[in-house]
Amino acid sequence: MLFVCMVYISSCNDKKPIEIDLKSAPTSAEVFGKNVISTEMYERDIAITPDGNEIIYTLGDYKQSKRCLVRIREVNGEWQSPEILNLSGTYQDIEPFYAEGGNKLFFASNRPINNDSLRTDYNIWVSEREDQQWSEPIPLPENINSAGQEFFPSLSKNGNLYFTATRKDGIGSEDIFMSEFVNGIYENPTVLDSAINTSTYEFNAYINPDENLLIFSSYGRPDDMGGGDLYYSTKDEKGKWQPSKNMGNKINSTKLDYCPFVDLTNNTFYFTSERMKENKATFKNVKDLKSHANKPQNGMGDIYSTDFGSLNIN
Repeated sequence: MLFVCMVYISSCNDKKPIEIDLKSAPTSAEVFGKNVISTEMYERDIAITPDGNEIIYTLGDYKQSKRCLVRIREVNGEWQSPEILNLSGTYQDIEPFYAEGGNKLFFASNRPINNDSLRTDYNIWVSEREDQQWSEPIPLPENINSAGQEFFPSLSKNGNLYFTATRKDGIGSEDIFMSEFVNGIYENPTVLDSAINTSTYEFNAYINPDENLLIFSSYGRPDDMGGGDLYYSTKDEKGKWQPSKNMGNKINSTKLDYCPFVDLTNNTFYFTSERMKENKATFKNVKDLKSHANKPQNGMGDIYSTDFGSLNIN
């Protein structure tokens, strides 16, 4: 009996370590964190701290009827199992973005503002790191969080905020807005011009720290490959956004491609895609069919990564 217990304890201690590689990136887009982060569920919206010790992403069920913010941490050189963030799990929490060196977390949520249970719109919230937990989130001011929808916060190093919104002063059905951060206050947001926004849908924009590169998704443009593509724009020498360009088939697919993020520490580009892996196999039993379905690239969202330098963005 003692021998059996010793064998059992040994087998528990020999648990296979979780493998997450942030330091090297493939030259073409591949599923990131396969079977750990990208699974048979719906994963999207990755954010990585500058020191590379913590990852937060959105995890949802089929059809994204329920979504939570999930983190995975590296402790003493070993990645821990994914866990729901202490501030998440009750409401629909999505689209995390680290600021101030990873000590602030911005995200979108449909949680009620000022205990107003009648409000179900998405707004932008912020939380501060408290050791290994996060503080009670607070909403951004009312000039940012309107009665409409606000999504996907992204901040430059000077604090300027870029986000997605549906507003009357927009250009299309969904647009990207920017609010300058002046003396600790968010100014009234303005819609980005026609170099970025069109009469269709523009959403989920990543701004780089120097505020001269914007990567975002759009749906319904003439050069759309299908489902929604990733585009980018850079600023000219006068600080004006140049007409946006499709990132091409090295990134985009015939399905929805969105939620961009750049890990500048390791020069890696991340995004979410609903693309599927083609499988022409013949299934002869239910077990095999279920096994095929319960894997990444099954048509729900997965997170992909590729070397940022190989994209030749200019």
